[in-house]
Amino acid sequence: MKTLRLKRQEERRLQGGHLWIYSNEVDTHQTPLNRFTASEQVRVESHGGKFMGIAYVNPQSLICGRLVGRGEQPLDALLLRHRLTEALRLRSRLFDLPFYRLVYGESDLLPGLVVDRFGSHLAVQFNTAGMEALKGQVIEALRETLGPESILLRNDSSIRSLEGLPLAVEVAFGSVPKEVELVENGVRMLAPLHDGQKTGWFYDQRVNRAWLRQFAPGARVLDVFSYVGSFGVQAAAFGAREVLAVDASLPALEMAEKNAALNGVGDNFNCLQGDAFQVLKGLKAEGERFDVIVVDPPAFIKRKKDHKEGLQAYHRINELAMQLLVPDGILISASCSMHLQREELQDVLRVAGRRLGRHVQLLGEGMQGPDHPVHPAIPETRYLKAFLARVSED
Repeated sequence: MKTLRLKRQEERRLQGGHLWIYSNEVDTHQTPLNRFTASEQVRVESHGGKFMGIAYVNPQSLICGRLVGRGEQPLDALLLRHRLTEALRLRSRLFDLPFYRLVYGESDLLPGLVVDRFGSHLAVQFNTAGMEALKGQVIEALRETLGPESILLRNDSSIRSLEGLPLAVEVAFGSVPKEVELVENGVRMLAPLHDGQKTGWFYDQRVNRAWLRQFAPGARVLDVFSYVGSFGVQAAAFGAREVLAVDASLPALEMAEKNAALNGVGDNFNCLQGDAFQVLKGLKAEGERFDVIVVDPPAFIKRKKDHKEGLQAYHRINELAMQLLVPDGILISASCSMHLQREELQDVLRVAGRRLGRHVQLLGEGMQGPDHPVHPAIPETRYLKAFLARVSED
């Protein structure tokens, strides 16, 4: 196994628990990056020669190395099975039903790997060259550990392009249904595996959706960026008298209607297709008002350089939402942008309230659910922010 040596004092982050090695941290005089091939596993040493662990490398990526272990054992079939077993053991303690994110990359010491479980069906993403090289072993380990009916590879994430990997959706094992059923917060839902967003479902918002159990009964609810109705259908199932789901995708809204019907709440569940900003402006012009509004947009800030423009988008959409709330209304505002700090989203709500002369009270704060555990040394693993707010007259 080749050795990758770090520059002087660049081992401190790894010693603190982080798993990433950036290309500018490597001593390229002693260990030139061009001597390594993408996905190769290497020994990592400090500048003074101290062993730091085993990592897989990709010399073409800014994150040129990711630690897979602190000991001498490489990430092989044996270690893969052990890590998957540990991930499964945690989720089995957290959830009664087999619907969750089984593997969350670095937080489960399997950097670059994402596995979502839908009962006997799995949706898997290989997001790095190092993990892609282990694809066959990962699939075999998943089959041995879980005995699934099918495994679908959702390798169409744009992050793969940064690793020099092709984009594709392919069946790795079994017969994958077009859509699968899951149960979340006691509500039955259908998720589109093949052509849905990400892996077909967003388990990360599970805990925050449960807020609706308290505030949805008897309420008129607006679900903005609804996707397949994950918030809106649950609101209806919890007793909302009316739900309006807004999304730009017609197929997503058609699935949302199926989900509403699946739970027997189709009569008080309606959809409106269109750009969320324009739709909310139209609802305001028509004098519509809602008791509860959920704003759960896609990442407006995908890269650091998008921060200014993306932050403005968060301001605009939340201000529009507040204008549609009745006095004493409830707003659930979320962001999955890693580059937006929780303090910034909180300030978005503060500024919107002051501009509109509304009094905002934060009742709760959420993050991703426990099947997306945070690695305490890797702040990037905590990305989801959510606030539960009461918005009343000033």
